[in-house]
Amino acid sequence: MNGARIALALLVLLLLPAVAVAAPAGKLVIAQGVDPTTLDPQWHEETPAYNVLLNIYDTLLFRDTNLKIIPWLAESWKLVNPTTWEFKIRKGVKFHNGEDVDADAVKFSLDRIRGPELKGRQAGYFRLVTSVDVVDKHTVRVVTAKPYPTLENHLALRGHVMPPKHFRGRDKVFADRNPVGSGPYRFVRWAKDEAIELEADPGWWGGAPKVKTLVFRPIPEHAVRVAALQAGEIDVAVNIPPHLIAVIEKHPRLYVSKAPSVRPIFIPLYTHQFDSANKPVGAVEGPTRDKRVRQAMLAALNVDEIVKTVLEGNAIRTATPLTSKHFGFDRTLAPVKLDADRAKKLLADAGFPQGIDLTLNSPDGRYLKDKEVAEAVAGQLTRAGIRTRVKTHEWTTYLTQLVYPHKANPMYLIGWGNTTWDADGTLFPLFRSGNPQSNYYSPDFDGMIDEAQTSVDPKRRLELYARAQRLMLDDGAVLPLYQQMDIYGVNKRASFQALSSEQLVGVWMSLRDGK
Repeated sequence: MNGARIALALLVLLLLPAVAVAAPAGKLVIAQGVDPTTLDPQWHEETPAYNVLLNIYDTLLFRDTNLKIIPWLAESWKLVNPTTWEFKIRKGVKFHNGEDVDADAVKFSLDRIRGPELKGRQAGYFRLVTSVDVVDKHTVRVVTAKPYPTLENHLALRGHVMPPKHFRGRDKVFADRNPVGSGPYRFVRWAKDEAIELEADPGWWGGAPKVKTLVFRPIPEHAVRVAALQAGEIDVAVNIPPHLIAVIEKHPRLYVSKAPSVRPIFIPLYTHQFDSANKPVGAVEGPTRDKRVRQAMLAALNVDEIVKTVLEGNAIRTATPLTSKHFGFDRTLAPVKLDADRAKKLLADAGFPQGIDLTLNSPDGRYLKDKEVAEAVAGQLTRAGIRTRVKTHEWTTYLTQLVYPHKANPMYLIGWGNTTWDADGTLFPLFRSGNPQSNYYSPDFDGMIDEAQTSVDPKRRLELYARAQRLMLDDGAVLPLYQQMDIYGVNKRASFQALSSEQLVGVWMSLRDGK
């Protein structure tokens, strides 16, 4: 037995030099459709920013390539009682500026995200947290007002841990431009609308990344992204349009990687107007304040046709703004079928026999063929007497000047990559009143969401989410469209696998030529 142990120890020692020389090398360039609106990890709610920031910052928990929650900065966690979670923080971890990652840093970060000073987009997910208590240097407890069964889901995506000395007393503008975390990559520079450059931290607690330099470039136009891929200017391109898949597959140096996304694409409809504090101030002005008009819009759509013609089959029709991957998805609900006659009758019953004129707001380049999908939706609505004009916007403007301040009335196209894998991660931020993204007000709906959020009975939660989805559809609060298929174009020199979470994790990527 002792001889075997000695032999094993010698083998480990012999292998150590080989590990030590495997330093990060080469540069990998990723093209997303848009630039992040911010690099403050607690301010936003957008995948392009998450994809950059998950490489700079660590969260307490994470999801592996099979989308299972795994230890990250927290090496273990448990429920002490129904309203208290305890997390054990890894020892010896440092932020990029040399500060210790410890319980104080976790407390600072979670207090910041839910504090009134930041007023960040993610605060609602932590509204049930009443205190974050330091037990010792590497133990922290999160106390909630009620049981919160999905807290660990959120902490696998949000709650990025930030160094207190670097950020304490600093405003959002500082955090936006000076990101410092403990992740596998350090921030180097951000040339707005050009490139974000990150450099590998060889001392990262999880092991040195294989790629030394990670660059994120925003390229909104699909064809330009593919052209850059063909020219060797980039290594990974997101949201490849279906009609260009064959171009990539025939290229000798490129390949396609696909995954059914957890992102449904849908169109929220304004039922109410909200003020700057996200409080409802009355029914929305205009024709869509009438429930029958909103129901007519749902009856006027032929989403199957859009999936077939615009997306060439690279999507899955959905009945609600959830996918079948989400806990709480109601499998008994069927998508609403096209019924143009019913749509016209509903319009007439609402007092608009001659039809109405509306605007559909949409981003351009953020999602797979988003502008083209919006135009197809507008065409179908117009044929039913709902004359619709599409207005496209640059991504940052779209979020900060329309969506978040409740100025995208009467409707806007959005995709929601809910990687909590729970209905709460979509129905709460997008439709529960009081949130920046919600323009729907129903006390009954709010009550269902609140109860489901705190119930520890899975059957009860499923029942509540099923009722909530049926209510919001009956109220005409949303036009569900489809579940997006994520399609990436990749240079063969890069090792890359598409994930349903849409995450771009640099430490899971490598360059086959090592350059």
